Amino acid sequence: MTSVISKLQPKVAVLLAAYNGMQWIEEQVDTILNQKGVQLTLFVSVDQSNDGTEQWVQRLSTDCDNVVMLPYGERFGGAGRNFFHLFRSVTFEHFDYIALADQDDIWLPKKLHRACEVMAQKAVDVVSSDVTAFWPDGRKKLIKKSQPQRRLDHFFEAAGPGCTYVFNQASALALQRFIIDLGTNINQISLHDWLAYAFCRHNGFKWYIDRQPMMLYRQHAHNQVGTNTGLAAYKKRLRLIREHWYRHQVVNIARAVAPELADSFTKPFFLIRCYRQLRRRPRDCYALLVMLLLGVF
Repeated sequence: MTSVISKLQPKVAVLLAAYNGMQWIEEQVDTILNQKGVQLTLFVSVDQSNDGTEQWVQRLSTDCDNVVMLPYGERFGGAGRNFFHLFRSVTFEHFDYIALADQDDIWLPKKLHRACEVMAQKAVDVVSSDVTAFWPDGRKKLIKKSQPQRRLDHFFEAAGPGCTYVFNQASALALQRFIIDLGTNINQISLHDWLAYAFCRHNGFKWYIDRQPMMLYRQHAHNQVGTNTGLAAYKKRLRLIREHWYRHQVVNIARAVAPELADSFTKPFFLIRCYRQLRRRPRDCYALLVMLLLGVF
């Protein structure tokens, strides 16, 4: 790819939400701090932990000028609320780009540089990407999220794992103001990456999903979401749909981002009519259509 970003290294803020992460966080942070071609500051928020994560991050922030630990002591109870806390707490005005990070993945050395390059080359505001999932037994699998975007897909799914998201300053500042303005209503929304995608797409920010995976997406028993592969994953997602968790999230996100559309998303006839626009992958569209016809959604 021909370089189109400034010769001056872009300034990137990386927001990392941590919780009981000592098994993996050191390896992940090493791959973040060793990113090439960017000036990086890492902001870490640690949910109340009991495995030493708080002490480890505190020592790291003391030793490294470009690592900032947010005040410790709050109990968030999930990655979503922890990331919302990071968005409310970090000042973005001094950064060109803002990226999200989980505590347990492995970033390739030019992950952030490529995202900045793609953003400049494609003239877009946010970049996410496909990822390579990997398991403890050595298995790897490409997780493809870069199917063509649909008119309404952002209300029905995220743009891939949030740990691939990189925002330019304008989109990050707008999302930050939105999160602050939502106040406690944001507690009705579980997934920060889904909300961010919905907000940016609905508000005219251009979003590009890159086909080049630039990170290894660790799969283990404690993943809050993880990949949608394997029988156990499908059973879990089917259970969430049957319990109406998925429908509630669709409606809650729509009420927050586009209240004028929220009522339409509760009407099966409307959804059946435009089912091809609800997800990026055709297979997912047909699966959702079947659930709508069966009254499961």
